[in-house]
Amino acid sequence: MLLETFLMLLDPVILLSIFVGVSAGLFVGAMPGLTATMALAVLLPFTFTLPPLHGLVALGAVYMGAIYGGSFAAILVNTPGTPSSIATAFEGYPMAKQGRALEALSIATVASAVGGIAGSLFLLLLSPPLAKLSLRFGPAEYFWVAILGLTLIASLSEGSSVKGMLGGALGMIIGTIGVAPIGGETRFTAGMPVLQGGVAMIVALIGLFVLPELYSMAAKGKTALTAVEVNAKKRSSFWSATKTVFSQPGNLIRSCIIGEIVAIIPGAGGNVANLVAYNEAKRASKHPEKFGTGLTEGLVATESSNNVTVAGSMVPLLTLGIPGAPPDAVILGVMMMHGLRPGIELFTTSGHLTYGFIISMGLAAIAMIPVGLLGGRLIYKVIFKTPVYFLVPTIAMATMLGTYAVRNSHTDVIIMLILGTLGFLFKQLGIAPAPIVLGLILGTIAEMGYVQTILSGQAFRYPVLKLFENGLSHILIGMILFSVIWPYVSNLKRKMASKKGDAQ
Repeated sequence: MLLETFLMLLDPVILLSIFVGVSAGLFVGAMPGLTATMALAVLLPFTFTLPPLHGLVALGAVYMGAIYGGSFAAILVNTPGTPSSIATAFEGYPMAKQGRALEALSIATVASAVGGIAGSLFLLLLSPPLAKLSLRFGPAEYFWVAILGLTLIASLSEGSSVKGMLGGALGMIIGTIGVAPIGGETRFTAGMPVLQGGVAMIVALIGLFVLPELYSMAAKGKTALTAVEVNAKKRSSFWSATKTVFSQPGNLIRSCIIGEIVAIIPGAGGNVANLVAYNEAKRASKHPEKFGTGLTEGLVATESSNNVTVAGSMVPLLTLGIPGAPPDAVILGVMMMHGLRPGIELFTTSGHLTYGFIISMGLAAIAMIPVGLLGGRLIYKVIFKTPVYFLVPTIAMATMLGTYAVRNSHTDVIIMLILGTLGFLFKQLGIAPAPIVLGLILGTIAEMGYVQTILSGQAFRYPVLKLFENGLSHILIGMILFSVIWPYVSNLKRKMASKKGDAQ
């Protein structure tokens, strides 16, 4: 099946989709403020007319290119193009100031490609056995999986975990609008029949991820994009960059493993992986005091780890239907639009499609090398010479057209604008869009699992005990308790260490 699938991907149309997708993702990722999720959300409606494999391949290529493209802005502007490139700026920008910008970009390109290929291999090896395990998941287990995802939202939220929980709760409330999935009751429609269909997940994704960024760019105006000059005299060849990356095998392997572990945790993603990998590279280094001055070790760690998470975060998505990162929610939307259900069915009845998607992500990682080395500087120049007053309305128009195309509904456009405006306001209060979207997705899964379990447990004196019946549920409950307690334990250890340092 793998061989047949690989031959399918040699179709010139699919190969062209991969190169165009990586280039488009690179363009968006290199633009400070525009995220990979936003790129996927804007592209999403245009994939509806494509065959399922072509649509998924295009989205996977854009996703891979956008995460890699974030390194351009981090290195050249000291502003991470995507949250996954936060730590890239720590070493990349000092290298740029030393006139080594092209060297930093070449190293980031090779490290990103290695990470992307490693993530695809992890996905290829881990997904099938985990998909078989998913056969043992009943309604109760899916309920606990959803709760695990919701607790991780709180523990991994930036800043305040309370705000992360609040965002998740808001998403769950949005998910209850319309007709209940079990029972058929109409809820929170305010008497408007158009809301009986609920808020489409795709509409919420576009509104919450795209509009807040457009509002921010419009507010900043010309100051949204400021670049530094690139010293073209100090070039770095592909081979010297490759030698630099592979001269650090321990750092490379460790960062890829960290990226995969973080990727499997629902709600984490590259923004967590690149910081953890950077920190571990610093701890393992023989000269940690030099970090922050332009060391290639930190650059290799961050760029390899965050690109592993692109394919790695698909593991929980393809096996359990739980997005490992916010951009995966968009891909889940495409799968659902094409009638594809996560789990063992993806690897049996839709095996060619699933394995084609996985292998295409590895091909997209390889495509990043020629696209990044040959077209990277051109894309960079185009980005920083495009006026914001032209860029913002163009993206806004594409967003509204794409939202309307989801269900040919004016109401969806209005809902998208309302959610986008609320998302911008919530963002000013420190409530990020990601917890809201994950709450919307996971809340629906939790509700269906809970209600189905209670209904099946009517023979018990206490039907709620049905939730605690299986050993798999006990394991998931243990993981939930660990994810809730661990942030407080780590904070306590950090405080004790700081007190000990002050005493010394």
